[in-house]
Amino acid sequence: MSRQAAVAPEPAALVAGFEARARRVDTPCADGTLAWRIWGTGNAGLDPLVLGHGAQGAWSHWIRNIDRLAAERMVIAVDMPGHGDSAMPEPADHRGISAALAAGLREILGEGRKADLAGFSFGGCAFAYFSACYPELVRRLVIIGSGGLDTPHGHVDLGRVAGLRGDERKAMLKANLLGLMLHHPDSADELAQHLLVINARKARLAVPGLVIPDRLVKILPEVRVQVDAIWGEFDRPHPDPALQEAVIRRSHPDCDFRVIAGAGHWAMYERPEAFDAVLLDMLRRPQRP
Repeated sequence: MSRQAAVAPEPAALVAGFEARARRVDTPCADGTLAWRIWGTGNAGLDPLVLGHGAQGAWSHWIRNIDRLAAERMVIAVDMPGHGDSAMPEPADHRGISAALAAGLREILGEGRKADLAGFSFGGCAFAYFSACYPELVRRLVIIGSGGLDTPHGHVDLGRVAGLRGDERKAMLKANLLGLMLHHPDSADELAQHLLVINARKARLAVPGLVIPDRLVKILPEVRVQVDAIWGEFDRPHPDPALQEAVIRRSHPDCDFRVIAGAGHWAMYERPEAFDAVLLDMLRRPQRP
């Protein structure tokens, strides 16, 4: 292999490549549209997998997982309302978010078809509300490192990036990723820094009040579909996976709760191989009665 062939593409080119390979679908969302990107067709008999990102994110929160997941499932990644290329919901709360998601999934899936949902951080809370409101569209919900369980919030260390340039700016972006999203310094690479910047620029929805402190734990008793969960061992904003598991089990005692060793909050980016194996194993398992 030549040296040139071995060089990884620049972050912007990598993101553009995934965009180019996706089938883009835009569905109604208040006065605008909701942006969906679809990869793969899925193996026979397997339900599509819908991916929801965290606050200040977009579909690209899943960029290290899409190819592996799409080898087995139809993967449908949404820019949540008020993020990425999607319009703000109306109203700008879980009702508006859920209504936009339902309209979009009905159009994409077709009549009578369900999907598995995997929601990261804010996406897990939003998908829980959606699952409670529209259970006819959901087979299983997997919550990934989500807040809103009314558990103690971990220490988050974020610095100001505005006005910084060059190496000083890169150092602060890396520090912010390690202060919230990631655990190992090597994980806060150029791609992670690039995604942090481009996604934050497009984020308009005020998320904290839709999650913190207890929005998820309040809605979980109304979620009648199967609920499972994945947590990073070193999740900074929502630490102590055993505590998170105990809270989820109050309403869903049969929850399959897994921990990704060595991962921080953004577990699927930091440990993609381990994460993908766990998620696909969960989805292959028969639904519990």
